[in-house]
Amino acid sequence: MNEFTLPVWVVAAAKSATNILIGNKFKDTEIIDLTNQKESIQVPVCSSALLDNGKRALAVSHCQSGLSLDITRGIEIWAYVQFSKSSLQTKKIVENGFPNWLDFKAGYGVGKFKSSGQPCISRFARDLLCTNLYPLIPKGSSIKVEIVLPDGKDRALKTSNEAFGVVDGLSLIGTQAEVQISASPNQLKNCKENLQDICSKSTFDGFLTFVIGENGMDLALKFGLPANQIIKTGNWIGPLLVAAAENGVKKLLLFGYHGKLVKLSGGIFHTHHHLADGRIEILTSLAVKEGISFELIQLISKSTSVENALLTLEAHKPEAVSLIWGRMAKEIEIKSCSYVNRYLSSSMEIGSVLFDRKRHIRWAGFDGVNQINSLGLILK
Repeated sequence: MNEFTLPVWVVAAAKSATNILIGNKFKDTEIIDLTNQKESIQVPVCSSALLDNGKRALAVSHCQSGLSLDITRGIEIWAYVQFSKSSLQTKKIVENGFPNWLDFKAGYGVGKFKSSGQPCISRFARDLLCTNLYPLIPKGSSIKVEIVLPDGKDRALKTSNEAFGVVDGLSLIGTQAEVQISASPNQLKNCKENLQDICSKSTFDGFLTFVIGENGMDLALKFGLPANQIIKTGNWIGPLLVAAAENGVKKLLLFGYHGKLVKLSGGIFHTHHHLADGRIEILTSLAVKEGISFELIQLISKSTSVENALLTLEAHKPEAVSLIWGRMAKEIEIKSCSYVNRYLSSSMEIGSVLFDRKRHIRWAGFDGVNQINSLGLILK
C-alpha cells in the first residue's frame, strides 16, 4: 500500500506534468527520488495532459496516506507546469526559499502564511520538488509550477492552520516521505530512543522539553528553548513522562497548544483525539473548581472547541480566562507528576507552558514559570 505524505503526491503530479511537457508518454506511476535516502519510490498518478496547444501541462494525483481518519486522505491534487526562457538555471536560492529556476505558486486550496502571502511548504517538500524536477528542465529554461487542491480550502477549516498563521488551504508540510502515525507504537519507540540518546550525553544538564507536533516545535525554538533538549512527543505523553524520569531527567517542561495539553489536566495521557477527547468536559470541570458563574459554565459546556470557549470567556468575562487556564496549567503539572509516580518514585519537576491558537504564549504553571526563568527566558 502506498502510504506517503501529501508533499510526495504533489511532487508526483508535478513530475508527471513536466514529463508530458517535454514529450514523454504518460505513465500511471512516477519514480520519485528521495532527498535523504538513496532509494526511490513509485507513486501513482491518475492522469496528465497538455494544455494551451502544448504550452502547459496538467497532471492529477490523489493523496493516499493509508490513514482512514487523515484530513488529507483522498484529496485531489492538480499540478500545472509551464516553461519559460531563462538564463537563471542555477541552484541559487531566492527569497521564497526556492531556486531561481523554479517559480512555485500556491494555487487554490494551498495554504499560505497570512503575514507574508508565501506558500506554507516545508523544506522537505521544496527539496523533493527541486530534486525531481531539475533533471527534466530543458537547458535555458525555467519552470513555473502551480499546485491546486480543489478541496483544500474546505478541509483546512477542520484543522488549526489559521490559528498558526496559515490561511486559504492545506499546508504542504512534512519531514519525510512515509507517513508517521502519531498514535503508533513505532513512534513511541523512536521518541524513547531519542530521549535516551539526549540523556546519555555528557553535556546533558537534566533539563528537557516535550512538544507536540510541528507547531509546538517551531514556537519552542523561536521562544529560545534549547534545541538539543527538545523532543517532539506526538501523542504518547504518558509513557514518555515515565521514560524521562527513568533516564534521569530532573526538570521537564511540557510546552504546547492549550487545546491539546488540556487533556493532561483531566488525566488523559494519550492525547490522540481518535482515542480520547473530553476537552470541553475537562474545561467545564476546571471552571467549576474556580467558582465561575453557572451562566458562564453553561456557555463553556456548549462550546465546540477549547479555543471557542476561550473566545467566549474573553468576550463575556476576561478575568475568568486567567483563572481557568491558570488552573489548567497547574493541574497539568500536578496530574503529570501523579502519573509518573504511579509507576516509579520520582522527584522530577514537571512544568507546563501553554500557547493559544494565535501562537501567543499565555499561561504557565508554577514549575513552568520557574523553569523558564532558570533558562533566562521571559514569559510575557
